[in-house]
Amino acid sequence: MAWSIAEVARMSGVTSRTLRHYDEIGLLPPAWIGSNGHRYYEEDDLLRLQQILLMRELDVGLREIKAVLDSQVDRVAVLRGHHQRLLAERDRLGTLAHTVGRTIAELEEAEENDDMATINRPENLFEGFEPSEEESAKVRERWPSAWEQSRQAVETMTAEDTERWQREVTAQMIRVAEFMVAGIPVDAPVVQAEMEQHYRGVCRFWTPNKAAYEGLAQTYVDEPRMRANFDKVAEGLAIYQRDAMVVYADARLS
Repeated sequence: MAWSIAEVARMSGVTSRTLRHYDEIGLLPPAWIGSNGHRYYEEDDLLRLQQILLMRELDVGLREIKAVLDSQVDRVAVLRGHHQRLLAERDRLGTLAHTVGRTIAELEEAEENDDMATINRPENLFEGFEPSEEESAKVRERWPSAWEQSRQAVETMTAEDTERWQREVTAQMIRVAEFMVAGIPVDAPVVQAEMEQHYRGVCRFWTPNKAAYEGLAQTYVDEPRMRANFDKVAEGLAIYQRDAMVVYADARLS
């Protein structure tokens, strides 16, 4: 069975002009050319076209595609390799879609509260504040009573509570990052209003005094994993957050 170039174009979505170009460069010659000059393709040609399109989706160049197809021995093995790469790409896009979906939800929530809501790199959003064992040990040693209060509070949280808390922290980090990028000083009322919200959020787990809140602020900068979480949202955010917290502590805490 054979199909005309027009039929192949309709089935594959590849234009007749592109198919003729593939013929001219030796990538996809037709099975035969009719007396009317029309190109006709058989099943093997359609399978070759499928492999061409798969590799094009993977951004492989035409010259490289031709070399691969001309040298291949086992079509099933080649297709299996394409399949594995496509599955990997599907997983990558799924992760990215999930991140963007969370970003949309966070920004919509911020808009409902009349907050500034713009971010340029949604793929780099904060994904949780789970400290490492080393970081946890440092906090436990420095603030033992606070550690115990926080541990008890965390143990009462459901998975939904944890997810909600992470979303709230993420949304606030985005807002603070916007202030930083806009060049708003850390002692500006709008920034300090966010620090008030931040302090209240911390108080859900433990109630720091001035020294403890300033110490927490410095931890955001000194501990590599915590600093990385902030700087994934915007470079320099950990330092900006620390400075804003210190201003808040000096003005509001004792």
